[in-house]
Amino acid sequence: MSEEQTAPTCYRHRNRQTYLRCVRCDKPICADCRIDAPVGFQCPDCVAAGRRTMRQTRSSFGGGARAGAAGTVTKVLIGLNVAVFLLAAISAGSLAAATGSMMTPLHWIGAEIGFLPGFQTSVTVDVFGLEVTAPVVAAGGYYRMITAMFLHFGVIHLLFNMVVLWLLGRILERDLGPARFLTAYMLSGLAGSVAVYLFSFDTSTAGASGAVYGLFGLMILINRKLKRDNQGLYVLLGLNLVLTLIMGFSFAGHVGGLIGGLACGAILTFTPRERRSLHWVGFAVLLVLLAVITFFQTGLLDNQYDIV
Repeated sequence: MSEEQTAPTCYRHRNRQTYLRCVRCDKPICADCRIDAPVGFQCPDCVAAGRRTMRQTRSSFGGGARAGAAGTVTKVLIGLNVAVFLLAAISAGSLAAATGSMMTPLHWIGAEIGFLPGFQTSVTVDVFGLEVTAPVVAAGGYYRMITAMFLHFGVIHLLFNMVVLWLLGRILERDLGPARFLTAYMLSGLAGSVAVYLFSFDTSTAGASGAVYGLFGLMILINRKLKRDNQGLYVLLGLNLVLTLIMGFSFAGHVGGLIGGLACGAILTFTPRERRSLHWVGFAVLLVLLAVITFFQTGLLDNQYDIV
């Protein structure tokens, strides 16, 4: 029998003879399948198995460092806000929504409307040719506390929030990992919505401002934990709060979001490093607290105005 007939063949390419072998499993591999290793070569299967067992690099707060560095969640949030803004402008039938602060049909069904004068419990509007009836928050339309976070009054409103989200979001997503960052963002925005429902329930509000202000509070505590300088952040936050008062923006929503961000930051920074799984317990407790406050306010409004 000749040497050519007895030569082993690559385990992935049976028509290729080879004398190379994987240093881990000893399977024959051809030149196209070999992967350089510190010593010799490895086959694709052994390299893949090694990657699965390799411990993923974690951020200081337990999130996936590599995933957070891409800023994917931040980009998706910005994309969603822009997409909803365009839908709101289209629902209005003109570009007026992009230049002013008008209530479009999408705003009427999605913005936070806690309570309407005259004991009106719902709003009926035409949206893309469909007649939609949407309850106010006090009548059970709690979804508005979430959908309002993605609606904006005018392009300037949208642009300001998205710029701050882009600047702060990528840093925080890298520090926390995508899951913790997204959870803190949504809880901050929800805290802003709850504050509006408590103190400005008879107004119509919308915007990502509550969540964005939550990023300020979140970054303050994260920076302190990581021993970073917060001086510039304090100045920027102070200027924004002054602007909120001067321009008549939703002060309750902004401050509520800021407090929500500080609460999320406290959960992340005061939890011992070896007990980082408790972050999710803390987030759950905060969510329950916001829900209890919301239902308590609904009960007060029901007793006072006989809304529900």
